[in-house]
Amino acid sequence: MPRVSRILLAFVLMVASAALFAQKKEKEDPNIRTLQGQVTDGSSKAVVGAVVLLKDMKTLQVRSFVTQARGDYRFAGLRTDTDYQVRAELNGMMSETRRLTVFDSRKLATIDLKLGK
Repeated sequence: MPRVSRILLAFVLMVASAALFAQKKEKEDPNIRTLQGQVTDGSSKAVVGAVVLLKDMKTLQVRSFVTQARGDYRFAGLRTDTDYQVRAELNGMMSETRRLTVFDSRKLATIDLKLGK
């Protein structure tokens, strides 16, 4: 095997193992959680392309996610000691604003959002 190929292979393996270690650390950290859900319309059909906004109530920072093929969204790396607000928007329609609070102890919280007028 040429030297360049071996160096490239070693680099790829190093990056992959670092990513796996970071993923495992996040799963084990009791102060970190994930929020996921699905955005639907008034007919309970999945909405593709809706913008889901997540607001950190401590820092007021807003993160966004555009829903995929099944209307799913996911926010990882959320602090358990912070309240969050989440809502969805698409073409002038919005969902109700929902909360993920510090009193919700789920490591994987699910909040589904329904678009309305």
